Amino acid sequence: MILKLGIPKGSLEDATIELFRRAGYHITRSSRSYYPAIDDPEIECMLIRAQEMARYVEDGILDAGLTGADWINETEAHVEEVAELVYAKQSFGKVRWVLAVPNGSPIESVGDLEGRIVATELVHTTERYLKAHGVTARVEFSWGATEVKPPDLADAIVEATETGTSLRANKLRIVDVVLESTTRLIANPRACRDGAKHQKLQDIRLLLEGAMNALDKVGLMMNVRRHDLDRVLGALPALRRPTISHLSDEEWVAVNTIIDESVVRHIIPALKKAGAEGLVEYPLNKIVM
Repeated sequence: MILKLGIPKGSLEDATIELFRRAGYHITRSSRSYYPAIDDPEIECMLIRAQEMARYVEDGILDAGLTGADWINETEAHVEEVAELVYAKQSFGKVRWVLAVPNGSPIESVGDLEGRIVATELVHTTERYLKAHGVTARVEFSWGATEVKPPDLADAIVEATETGTSLRANKLRIVDVVLESTTRLIANPRACRDGAKHQKLQDIRLLLEGAMNALDKVGLMMNVRRHDLDRVLGALPALRRPTISHLSDEEWVAVNTIIDESVVRHIIPALKKAGAEGLVEYPLNKIVM
């Protein structure tokens, strides 16, 4: 059994390969090849643009792939969603497709687009969005550099943004959010009905979701005297109740827990004051619930 898996080429590529690394899969790219190597003999990878991924999965050229919900919606592809993986090219969050106009534009709402020109890469979704608001406007496909189109080449744009930095740099303001998108692991319906491929997809889902759960988390181990345990536990936020293990010295216990990496620098001094000793912080690749 070989599972043909599409890896999104372009903006999501590095983040996807890093997520797979954390999940336990090592993907090696070559600058001249669209077929990255992966250290799993049951998987064959192919680099495909996220915009095209859903169509190739629907047609069965690929058994599965990773792409944004925005492009599944745009192509209206009939695919099975295996998992939602909330990561993007710059951050582990959502991408927003927004309606934006120049700062000095008189356009204040979608209704003001009547008879105007809108430039976007997300043409069909934008057309459906305008229709839902009862607006007739010309939607033009943008081949790139969409932010520079207004005001000379278009009255407004629909563009993807994570932080809004590029829009602000091009003196654009957001009028409305057209669509919010996250990355999805999708599969061809026939592949989902294949017992071996279905199980492989579920294994990949489990490991990828485990890698997502571990993002921005670290493990923390420490030794604590029994009479200090309540004070230490009171200073310790935890993903779940910490694990407490007996040591050879009956006066001591070992405490093991998982916390947000962002609070470690505050927690460790507090734990030390509460009586914890031998504190060890360690990175996490996966947390499987």
